[in-house]
Parts: sequence; structure tokens; C-alpha cells
Amino acid sequence: MLSCSFLVTIMGLVTPWSLTLALVDVYSVFFKRPSRQPGVMSVIVVGDWVLSFLSLAAACSTASVTNVLINSTNFCRSRMCSRYQLSAAMTFLSWFLSLASSLFNLWLLPSL
Repeated sequence: MLSCSFLVTIMGLVTPWSLTLALVDVYSVFFKRPSRQPGVMSVIVVGDWVLSFLSLAAACSTASVTNVLINSTNFCRSRMCSRYQLSAAMTFLSWFLSLASSLFNLWLLPSL
């Protein structure tokens, strides 16, 4: 399934990106060194937006494949369809949180 590999690839990019941003935030909180430099924030905003739209595309493609599999009763086994539904739901949740982060960073950018 092409959409499943697309989903895995995008989530493979989103996870390290989010973990890196979390580590930078923890570092800046503990050592009281704000990382709000315009160049750094621009990279973070662009990265968040790109990964947000890519995760939305992965969620939509996985949801559409799941819908096609559910409607074709001869191909879909019950466990496989439920796994696709769960992965699509989790990807939409991830996209929503990523969108919230990117909107917040975009709101923060002009204040620098």
C-alpha cells in the first residue's frame, strides 16, 4: 500500500522534528537561554508548516484508502481495516497538534 508507506515516511520525519523542538525548549527553560532568534524561528515556522501539510496529506490518503477498503468487502479483513482507521485517526490528531504549534510559532514570529 503506497499510502501506508507515505504515512510511515511522514511520521518518521515528524517524530524526530517534534522531539528536537521539545529538547530545544527544555534546554532553553532549564538554562534560561531563549532560542527566539529571528533566523531560528523562521526555520522552525517553515519546518512546522511543511510537516503539518505533509501529515495532513498522509492522513487524508490513509483515510481514503481505508474508505475504499471498507467499501470493497471482498478485500478488507476486519483487523486490517481497523488498523488503517486507527492510523488515520492518530495522524489527524498529530496534524491538529502540529497545526496548533505552527500557528502559535507564526503568531510569535512578528514579535521578534
